[in-house]
Amino acid sequence: MIRLLMLLTCVSYTAVAMAAETEKQTLQTWLDQHLGELVQTYQTLHRNPELSLQESETAALIAGRWRQFGFEVTTGVGGHGVVGVLPNGDGPTLMLRCDLDALPVTEQTQLPYASTKTAPIAGGGQTGVMHACGHDIHMTNLIGTSQYLAEHRDRWSGTLMVIAQPAEELGQGAKAMLDDGLFERFAKPDFAVAMHVSSDDVVGTVGLMPGYSQANVDSVDITVRGRAGHGSAPEKTIDPIVQAAELVMALQTIVSREVDPQQPAVVTVGSIHGGTKHNIISDRCHLQLTVRTYDDGVRQQVLAAIRRKAKAVADAHDAPQPEVMISEGTPSLNNDAELAGQLKQSFARAIGAANVFDSEPSMGGEDFSRYGRQGVPIVLARLGSVAASRLARFEALGVPPPSLHSGLYYPDPEATLRTGIAALATAAIDLLEKAERRE
Repeated sequence: MIRLLMLLTCVSYTAVAMAAETEKQTLQTWLDQHLGELVQTYQTLHRNPELSLQESETAALIAGRWRQFGFEVTTGVGGHGVVGVLPNGDGPTLMLRCDLDALPVTEQTQLPYASTKTAPIAGGGQTGVMHACGHDIHMTNLIGTSQYLAEHRDRWSGTLMVIAQPAEELGQGAKAMLDDGLFERFAKPDFAVAMHVSSDDVVGTVGLMPGYSQANVDSVDITVRGRAGHGSAPEKTIDPIVQAAELVMALQTIVSREVDPQQPAVVTVGSIHGGTKHNIISDRCHLQLTVRTYDDGVRQQVLAAIRRKAKAVADAHDAPQPEVMISEGTPSLNNDAELAGQLKQSFARAIGAANVFDSEPSMGGEDFSRYGRQGVPIVLARLGSVAASRLARFEALGVPPPSLHSGLYYPDPEATLRTGIAALATAAIDLLEKAERRE
């Protein structure tokens, strides 16, 4: 009896392995047939970037594709957001997300499909507009994945919910879509998954990790006040620039001396402006800070310390109280551990275990986190996008590869899309597993 059970188990495992290999081959064959047109879509999106809150044509392109694939499509969700829903029998709801917006960056890649778009900037003048953060890859990746899943509904069961989110670069799009009833008007998903390109990981690889992977992002504006006067008579003034200099140094002790060393935090003074002339002591100086943390308790601790130190410096100079304005940005992104474990297995089946790596946390921000804050298990995976030969060339030159948000960054689209679609489609089929397969 035991030997029979062992034999049946072996046969079962063999059947599962054969089914997985068949699925992989089917997906690769489909990619062979469709990758050319998907690359053309990518190039179209790359040539025609739109800034945050202005993504009307980009949204229309994606909405049109999803309608062609049979999705129930709603536009104008939270601005230019697009939601596509594809019911396919009983089962869980999976949400896949891409982002629409480009950056005010002038492209320097000299690619034949480089963006030449421009846009006005505040205060006058023009800036180039570019998909310097890979959102064009994200959109094309989700277009390809949704098309494959729509054409292979026999392989999964449940509801596929795809969203194209505006204004990610401003940290506003996810909130806007949620405030517009995303999870009430459509469905609250059982899982949500997204991918983001990496500019320094080799194409053909995908990285992910459980736990915190992106930071809380807060912007702090501090106006230090003083008493103006002539630079030759400083005793008659209260110098706000001296206060600001002291404050910059005092802020450095928050992370080094107040925050638990096991808790990551960053306080950066990115801008300081004060005064108008060599011999004038002004009455104010303005500082702009970015604050990055993971833990919400640490977040509040650091922001409170900034307020306290700004007040303490003013008190020490007998100066008017400073003005401290905090603009909360994106909350930290916490990848669900169980979902990350499931995705790691799916990605390994799709692209090979050797090509799935453990990514490292970043102090950057991503508003995909807001969906997780609504109680949905989420994972943001990292998609390698640069050919090994290009990375080797940068290493030989002793320079880092161009980072995201650089006018010189570009992905290798064919290989990036092949990897991203294979990994994401396989993960979706596993998460929306048909009842007979679950049994």
